[in-house]
Amino acid sequence: MGFPMAGHLQQKGEQLCVYNRTKQKALDWVQQYGGSCASTPAEAATGADLVMLCVGNDDDVRSVVYGGQGVLASMAPGSVLIDHTTASADLARELALACQAKGIGFLDAPVSGGQAGAQNGLLTIMLGGEATEFAKAESTLMKYARSARLLGPAGSGQLAKMVNQICIAGVVQGLAEAMHFAQQAGLDGQAVLDTISKGAAQSWQMENRGSTMLQGQYDFGFAVDWMRKDLAITLNEARHNGATLPLTSLVDQFYSVVQAMGGGRWDTSSLLTVLQRKT
Repeated sequence: MGFPMAGHLQQKGEQLCVYNRTKQKALDWVQQYGGSCASTPAEAATGADLVMLCVGNDDDVRSVVYGGQGVLASMAPGSVLIDHTTASADLARELALACQAKGIGFLDAPVSGGQAGAQNGLLTIMLGGEATEFAKAESTLMKYARSARLLGPAGSGQLAKMVNQICIAGVVQGLAEAMHFAQQAGLDGQAVLDTISKGAAQSWQMENRGSTMLQGQYDFGFAVDWMRKDLAITLNEARHNGATLPLTSLVDQFYSVVQAMGGGRWDTSSLLTVLQRKT
């Protein structure tokens, strides 16, 4: 995700210095887009007004933020740290306090739109933080987004991303069951999709994943492993705030079955394989 996001910034007038824990990826980025790369997070962040992160989970974020080689070691007062990782709301609040102690702004800014959204510069960004920091970053964020909205204090972006993942889990499960039903009923699945996608059942998942579901194509898109990571964060948050998420819990269990089938890197639409296995 971060590779094309950073590419949009460089192509649209920003001067970037990038860092990746796999050095070759940073070198490949420089070869494709220009700019420069650094050997440590601290080096990459030196002199930057905005520092963007996009890694895997809470521990990954901490590994590039803290310590002598982390970005906080070199960021200047008045700069802003923006975390695009889908992580916990607790981590966002922790980072906001750590940044505040150094006079640095912070925004938690998870994204939705997948790899295609990142490549096309059409991500949706959900943000938590202060309005003054968002004002510093908004025009830059819009260089790889179609929407970026501040939703409340630190942690609000991550909470909104959890809402997003709850919706996706339910919609994908519904689409999988619908395609399974169509197949069992002897219908032309593609013809059904072409018809109902013009009505109230239409969704992004139907438009972008319905046909590939029917074709059994799952070697692309947002991986099941990452979805389970996101749902674990969501379900943990629900245990703390008292939300009841029976459907989300059930879909998470179905994704665990996909993983057991060897589909951890399959697209999230692979839920259909669980239903097909039972017939």
